[in-house]
Amino acid sequence: MHRGIVEAGCDEAGRGCLCGPVSCAAVILPPDFSLEELNDSKQLSPRQRDELRLIIEKEALAWAVVMVSAEEIDRINILNASIIGMQRALDRLSIRPEHILVDGNRFKSYVAPGEIMATPHTTVVKGDAKFMSIAAASILAKTHRDELMLKLAEEFPGYGWEKNMGYPTPAHRKGIAELGITPHHRLSFRLTR
Repeated sequence: MHRGIVEAGCDEAGRGCLCGPVSCAAVILPPDFSLEELNDSKQLSPRQRDELRLIIEKEALAWAVVMVSAEEIDRINILNASIIGMQRALDRLSIRPEHILVDGNRFKSYVAPGEIMATPHTTVVKGDAKFMSIAAASILAKTHRDELMLKLAEEFPGYGWEKNMGYPTPAHRKGIAELGITPHHRLSFRLTR
């Protein structure tokens, strides 16, 4: 956190999945926020992530999560969908950030609604392990997406989504081979080997 600057952290979840949306989050934490357990969401158990989500949603100055559908991913590609999703999450924040931290190495200039100038941004590879606001965005993106995938798993049994969350596991590929594709599959991805 740059001293005195309102900074938003952005991250996404589900980029490498074969189905479902990519989930994108933006979070502004209080300047004095500290939470030791907050780390890259991939290193945490689902229960730890759910507990942290409650704390982040309660204590953050502002947060937003946006889902970009499989259909839109197919239309504009996963990288653009991730960037657009993060920018839509920034649009929904109740506070305008003065600087944006983005996990990864790609982002596009972001101009907030009603503004003329782009908000300065910094991309940070493995940023979710380096900055609290990015780690918080990572937790929200992942937990909101997992929640959705568990609901979809009940509607579309046989793909193992309740365990694999849509990632390309053997069980998921077996489901595709035996049951075919669903309206939630990303047709631009390699769904079969």
